[in-house]
Amino acid sequence: MKVSEILQVKGNILYTATPEMPLVDAASLMAEKDIGSLVVMEFGDLVGMLTFREVMKALHDNGGSVGTGTVRKHMDDHPITVTPDTEVNEVRRMMLEKHARYLPVMNAKTLQGVISFYDVAKAVLEAQSFENRMLKAYIRDWPAETANEED
Repeated sequence: MKVSEILQVKGNILYTATPEMPLVDAASLMAEKDIGSLVVMEFGDLVGMLTFREVMKALHDNGGSVGTGTVRKHMDDHPITVTPDTEVNEVRRMMLEKHARYLPVMNAKTLQGVISFYDVAKAVLEAQSFENRMLKAYIRDWPAETANEED
């Protein structure tokens, strides 16, 4: 299974922020849309990712307030990216090794979407459930042995 298959199922709604957006506005957008990340775009290019991890760190650093800083101050400015052709097993490995819960999907310099740890887990579970159903159907339809075959 490839990243492009996950994106097809997920849809193409994408939430972005600019580097100069106040962090408080970005955090409000994330809460309002019930999302865990924003892709940070500047002049049409991906320049970073802001996730709830960076927002929580800002809260901690500012004594319970996100402060007056901008997204640029808190974003991950070197996010790991994948392509639509990246295999899901490779995505799983990258997410686990790098502790990344959200990965932008890039096709050359074009942002295609974002996949989350949840999206990957859901896709893998659905693929395994489908395979299990097919195996059970195959076993259920197994032809019975006849007496002549035993001789």
